[in-house]
Parts: sequence; C-alpha cells; structure tokens
Amino acid sequence: MAKIHNLGFPRIGKKRELKFAVEAYWAGSISQQELIEIGRKIRAENWALQANGGIDLGPVGDFAWYDHVLTTTLLLGAVPLRHKSSDAEPDLDTLFRIGRGRAPTGCACAASEMTKWFNSNYHYIVPELEQTQSFKLAWHELFEQVTEAQSLGYKAKPVLVGPVTYLYLSKCAGEAFNKLDLLDRILPIYQQVLVKFAEQGVEWVQIDEPILSLELEEGYCDALRTSFSALDGQGVKLLLATYFDSVNDYLSDIAAYPVEGVHFDCVAGAHDVAALHTLLAKDQVLSLGVVNGRNVWRTDLAGVFEKIEEVAKLRGDNLWLAPSCSLLHTPVDLDQEAELDPELRSWLAFAKQKGEELQLLKLALASGDTRAILEYSLPVKARATSPRVNNALVHNRVAALTVKDGQRQSAFTQRSKVQAQALALPLLPTTTIGSFPQTQSIRNARRDFKAGVISSADYNAQMQAEIRYAVEEQEALDLDVLVHGEAERNDMVEYFGELLNGFAFTQFGWVQSYGSRCVKPPVIWGDISREKAMTVTWTKYAQAQTSKKVKGMLTGPVTLLFWSFIRDDLDRPTIANQIALALRDEVVELQNAGIDIIQIDEPAFREGMPLKASQWQTYLEWAAYAFRVSASGVLDSTQIHTHMCYAEFNDIISAIADMDADVITIETSRSNMALLEAFEEFAYPNQIGPGVYDIHTPNVPEIEWMKALINKAAKKVPAERLWVNPDCGLKTRGWEETREALNNMVRAAKELRVELG
Repeated sequence: MAKIHNLGFPRIGKKRELKFAVEAYWAGSISQQELIEIGRKIRAENWALQANGGIDLGPVGDFAWYDHVLTTTLLLGAVPLRHKSSDAEPDLDTLFRIGRGRAPTGCACAASEMTKWFNSNYHYIVPELEQTQSFKLAWHELFEQVTEAQSLGYKAKPVLVGPVTYLYLSKCAGEAFNKLDLLDRILPIYQQVLVKFAEQGVEWVQIDEPILSLELEEGYCDALRTSFSALDGQGVKLLLATYFDSVNDYLSDIAAYPVEGVHFDCVAGAHDVAALHTLLAKDQVLSLGVVNGRNVWRTDLAGVFEKIEEVAKLRGDNLWLAPSCSLLHTPVDLDQEAELDPELRSWLAFAKQKGEELQLLKLALASGDTRAILEYSLPVKARATSPRVNNALVHNRVAALTVKDGQRQSAFTQRSKVQAQALALPLLPTTTIGSFPQTQSIRNARRDFKAGVISSADYNAQMQAEIRYAVEEQEALDLDVLVHGEAERNDMVEYFGELLNGFAFTQFGWVQSYGSRCVKPPVIWGDISREKAMTVTWTKYAQAQTSKKVKGMLTGPVTLLFWSFIRDDLDRPTIANQIALALRDEVVELQNAGIDIIQIDEPAFREGMPLKASQWQTYLEWAAYAFRVSASGVLDSTQIHTHMCYAEFNDIISAIADMDADVITIETSRSNMALLEAFEEFAYPNQIGPGVYDIHTPNVPEIEWMKALINKAAKKVPAERLWVNPDCGLKTRGWEETREALNNMVRAAKELRVELG
C-alpha cells in the first residue's frame, strides 16, 4: 500500500503562536526558555495534526525560529564573524543577530542579506561564505527535535537543505570565488549529520535540492553527483526532494544518484508519471507530489486517481504520496474558518486538509473504491462552471486591451522635463516607501471597527487623526515627498483585495513571509473588478494637510496576483490584466483628485518569474505590460513610482526598464549597494531611489553610513537621477526609531546636496 509523507508543515502555529512568542522574546517579555517551550508545543501540535490527518512519515527539521536556510547556516557553523559574541557554539541569539541585526544579547550589527526563496514570497537569510570558509557541526537542535518526535511516538523523517542548494543560495563574502570549491569542506559535515541520525534510529532523511528545478550550469550538475555519492552509505536512506517545477532536464542524472527514493512535484512540474516509474529502480521509492503545496484549492482527487492508478498498482509499497512541496506556503487549518462563505469554503483545502486528501487517495488506490474521492471532487467540478466566478464585462474589457493601453503619452525623456518643472524637487529628494508604524492604537481601532464596537464615523475620525500625525511628523523631519502613512491598511495586498470584486479573505489563513512576519493572502476566486475608489479619500485628506506633495500609494497588479492564492482555472496574464485595469481606474482618479505622484508597488515582480531561464521572456513581457496598463492612463506631469525589494535585478533589468516607471525605489542597504551594479551596467534611463537603510532591523543607521551609501550609488547613477529613501515600508517599526532613522536620512541627503553641488 502507498505510504503518505509530508515535505514540511507550517511552523507558525494555528494562530501565529510562534510569531507572538518570538516577538515577546525580542521585547524581553518572556525568557529564552519560555520561547523554547512554546516552540516545543507548536512542533508537538504540528506532528499530531499531520498524524491525525493520515501522514505516515512526518518531517522533522522543517521547524525554524526564523528560516530554515538560516538554521542550516548555524548547523554548519558558518556564522559571519560580526554576529559572533564569543568563540562558543552559536545559540538562539546568534541566529536572531544574523537574521535581524539584533538579539536580547550580543552586538547590534548589520543583519545578513535577505531574499526570496525561489519563486515564492517566503524569504531566507542569505548565507555569507568566505573563500577560506571552514565548517563544523555547531547546532544540535535538529537532533533534539528528532528525539522529541520519537518520544511522542512519531516516526521522524529529518529534512535538510541539500549542500549544493545551500551553496547555490549563498553569497561570496568579500571577493568573488567559485562557491562550489567549498563543497569538499561542507560534505563531511553533512556526513556527520547523517551518521548522528543513524545513531538515533532514523530510517529516512529528506535531502532538499530544489535547484534541480532550475536550468543549471554543468558545475552544479557535477556537484550534485559528487554530493549524493559522498552522502551515500551513512546508515540512513536518502530521499531526494525536488519541487517548484519539473526536473525533466536532469532525469538521467537523478536515476544515477545513489539514493533510495526521489520526490517529484507533479503539480508545478509537467512530469509523466509512467516515465518516472520506469526511471527509478523497482526497489527505489517514487514519491509523487500530487496535492498542491503552494495553493489552497481542493484537489480533484478523482482526476489524480486516474493519472496514477496504474503506477500505484505496479509500484506497490514503493509509491509514496505527498504534497508537491512543503506546506510551509499554505495556512494551517481550514476548520478554523467558520465565517467563510460555505460555497467558497467547499472549494478549499489548507495544510491539515491536504493530508486528509492524501489519505482519501491512498484508501481509494488500495481498495479500488472511488466513491469517496468522486464525492470529494464534486465541488472542484462545480467551481469551474459557477456563475459567481465568471464576469463577462471583465472578460470583454481585458479582450479589448491593445498595445497602446500599455504606453504613456510621451517617452520618459520628455515626461521627466515636464515633471521636474511641475514638482520642483531638490537634488536627492527624500521620501519613504509608504507605510508608517502600525501602532497598537491603530490595530485596536481596526479590530474594534470590524467587530462593530466603534462606528464608521469614529473609525474614520481616528484614521484621519493618524494621517494628520504622520504628515506632521514628516513635515517636522522635512521630507520632500510625503505619504499618508497607510494607517487604514491591514496589509498591502489584503487591503486592496477587500475592496475589489473576485477576492475573498480568511480569518486565520496566515503564512510566514520571513522571520516573525506573517501575511494573510487573499484568495482570488473570480474575475476581478473595481466598484469604487479605494485610496482617493485618504490620500486627498493627507494632501489637504500639507503644501508638500503626497504620494498616492497602490499595490501593483503583479504583486496583487502573486501575493494572493491564485485561481487555477484561468491563465495568469489574464488575471494580471484584470487587476491592472482595476488599478488603472484608481490611478486616473487619484490624478484627477490632484495627486501628482503615484507609487505602484511591485515587490513580487521578480519572484513571479518562472524558475527556468528559457521561460523568462514570456513572463517578463506580460508582467511589464500589466504594470504599464495600470500606470499609463495619466498625463505626462503625473510621476509614476514603483518599488521592489529583496530580489536580484541583474537578470531582469531590461524588463524593469520596460515597465517605464518614472522612479523606481529598490532595496540595496543589506547588499551594500551591490544590487545597483545591474542599473550601472545596463545604464538604466529613469530615476532610482536605492534604499539607504534596512527597515527590517531595529538598528538606527548613522548619517555617515547613509552618506557613504548614497555616494556609492552616485558613482553608478548620476546624482540628479537619485532619490533617498528607506529600503521598504516602516509599518513594522516603532515611531521612536523611525523618527531617529529618518532624521539621519534627511540630514545625510541635505549634507550631500551641499557636497555634490
């Protein structure tokens, strides 16, 4: 009979217990031991949820205090020198210093760089490795968690980030070198880890090598062969896990790896199940990821059954069933969603339910009785034809789009002259990315308004007071271009989704974005349209409080698409264009209300790209077009900004230029302006605001530090085309540190205006 296993489970808890515990520890409200106990409780609950849902073999090591790549860095003893407080083994505070630049003990120092985990909205802390890097087994929590699971009666399957993927995701600290030269040093540590697992009685170990979903240079292919040969024979069985796309380019390599099993993503990857069966030896485990680990839609189990029934008969016990990838990317439990529309709820499955889906499929394969899975799949069929999903007016408007709809009235060279005269901004104009601290009073007001405790009038009055405060603070700081602070917004995606048709929301559908940061993505279930203005009233109010320019703030079509759970019955370019048209209406209305600068944020632009480089151009063309559709309904005098963060720009710089935003603001502080190299080599034609301080750490940057960064940027981009800004929004920060940091930023810009002339 087929076995069910899981590649990973959401680590945050049903109601974000880990987030609140970690933040309480950072604030000094609980002790480290109390935090450790909460983590232990969350892991026990996660293992129980999976076992009760039918998972035969649950993951251990998928839990992380910040992120699993950072945990791997500590496991390997690869701690950057600045984050060490002594020569002792790294501890929990070491981990937090690397991730956020500060912990309850030790130094306050620059956090390590953070970027997106492949094409997801999950972030990882980038390992910093030196050419002389040494490794040692230095973090023993993983082995403690194995013992923990075993003591509770669970059969543990430890999960490791594979050594080659780890090196691929790392960066060179100092001068560039071939990171694969470190493989011979890192493999002995992995061997030690596997031997320890064997001593603990572990049978299976999952080695994640998701880089196999990319189009790799031959050096990495050689490294993978070397790696699996070295890891073979350490006393445990190895399950290679691939996911996020097909690995068809490397099937012959995979077949030759000395591993006892291989997992394939059969949702994101176009894999021929019968071919995979013949690829692997009969005594190897074939793991099929047949339930979507990255989305929330109920699985058509009847359709899956038809695809794998024959292979299941042929392979018997050596067929394993699993989600396509770790369930880290999905909410924990749909059973909590008591207020969700019943029909919509019948279309969904969260992490717990995905285990139950696999159990239903397993029973049908074992018995041949398909009645249960046919009944389970009925809502999937109903959704496809539901009149609630399809809107002819929206379809017709998208169908009528032309090339001209994605073009501004004039080229940037002409627009920039008009804007310079209309806006009259100084050299190195200062601004922020949009949000200001979301204080407890703001959160309380939003909560009370939703609960009906306060009236709409009282809520609006409080939000206006918060906007006035944000504007007054910015005027006191003497920022050049202001924002309204976004007090009324719970989240940059959720806020807009609540005001657009075609989006739905959950109460507890949280997923981890990075560290303690969690987001609650909306569910795109139908065609998208805008009924009324979403931001105009708040932005007009802010503009009325000041003589300075106030930016309108919107989330772009690509980000609204990829930071939601996307409907799987319509192609993504069409959905993006639906959103773009809705935003276009908002942009024009903002302009007509007297807002001369409008920012359309696209932080998800890079992560939406296909993993295979050969497919990039098609994506970049439709994504850039969708952005331009949202922005191109305005006059030349209206300045369009966009914002991107925590992504590599080198390979998409031409597409960013193709978006034709007048100003782009980007994250560059953690990379020490290294990301600007792409804009220098490409000769990016428009204006750029490289982030000069990292808002994801509580550390306040010094004036000289920011001046040095701006000077570094001015060597790559002419100063007259530079803006000065933080690298992201400030909603997660406190007012005291925000005020101090922005004061330093403005002073740095003013001093440089004099120095640069």
